[in-house]
Amino acid sequence: MQLTANRNFIRWVIIISSFIIISLILWNTYIFFQNFKAEERIKMQTWSIAQSEIQEVSDLEQDISKLTTQVLETNSTTPMILLGSDNTLISSNNIPEKQLKDHDQIMKLVERFKNENTPIPIVIDKDVANTIYYGNSPLLNKLKYYPLALLLIIFLFGAVVYFFYRSSKNAAQNKLWSGMAKETAHQIGTPLSSLIGWTEILKSENVNPDYLIEIEKDVYRLQTITDRFSKIGSMPTLKPTNFVAATKESYDYLTARSSKLIDFEFDIPEDDYRVNLNTQLYSWTIENLVKNAIDAMKGKGKLKIEITSDGKFAHVLVHDTGKGIHKSQFRKIFEPGYTSKKRGWGLGLSLAKRIIEDYHEGKIKVVSSEKDIGTTMQISLKLI
Repeated sequence: MQLTANRNFIRWVIIISSFIIISLILWNTYIFFQNFKAEERIKMQTWSIAQSEIQEVSDLEQDISKLTTQVLETNSTTPMILLGSDNTLISSNNIPEKQLKDHDQIMKLVERFKNENTPIPIVIDKDVANTIYYGNSPLLNKLKYYPLALLLIIFLFGAVVYFFYRSSKNAAQNKLWSGMAKETAHQIGTPLSSLIGWTEILKSENVNPDYLIEIEKDVYRLQTITDRFSKIGSMPTLKPTNFVAATKESYDYLTARSSKLIDFEFDIPEDDYRVNLNTQLYSWTIENLVKNAIDAMKGKGKLKIEITSDGKFAHVLVHDTGKGIHKSQFRKIFEPGYTSKKRGWGLGLSLAKRIIEDYHEGKIKVVSSEKDIGTTMQISLKLI
């Protein structure tokens, strides 16, 4: 117990530390992005001053003009548009020529640049002569999406951690259930052996043979249950089997031991469908479906088992006239622990799903259900 607690503690320390590190990276990236954007604005402001000076310079100040021209030429990455007071294009930089042929295209670029950065006015003699509109440089645009990539990494990391934790938890639960099932089978084995011995003694005591036949049926039943529990946690052996006969065998056993208030009906096809089957586990599934149907009808109603085929799969349908299942619960009823009864562990249908889908590679589902009318469950197995 202490070892498990330590492992959980270490696991959570690693998870929390990873999230803190990624959060710090995100924060530093955001700060870097803002600083880089501020640097670009400073450059554009310097560019605007140079533009203002070159418009004011005279022929006698050629040296200053060359300096400002050099400043203007330093912008080789940031896209910008210089517009006059009447929105006429004066100059542009780092923008493809084809985007500047149409005035409407220019104004769309201006609107986009306005959303990205605040325009910079060029003031001459205290009047706004021109305005610089500039967008984000390619590098800045790449940095803008970098935090989103990190957030995606966090999401994927969290998903991996969640699925790892869930699978580990499920594996531990499966191991626990397998151990309990095998221990149950072991515990049943001892009194079962004794019952078999007492049955042999009763045979020599001239007991009514009918009583002995029923006792032997129940002893055989206990042996079957023991064998079922011993198989949990290991892959069962599947053999080519008559699907109809296997279903009927389970049906006959249940009808003999169920309430007389249940009206049973078994619709048998003329053909014998053959599937790969473990008969003991399959009969367990049929019993779970039938018992759930009887519980849904509160021990009184009509229960019909029907076998059909579509040429690829053999289907067994269990119809009842019980209280029905809400459509939102069609999948949930197969989850471990789910039950609508006051008593019970909610394991019957989850075991049935595992037996059919994991061991037999088939399908089990709720076909239809209506409130106070009844429910139809279906098992489908591939024909051979």
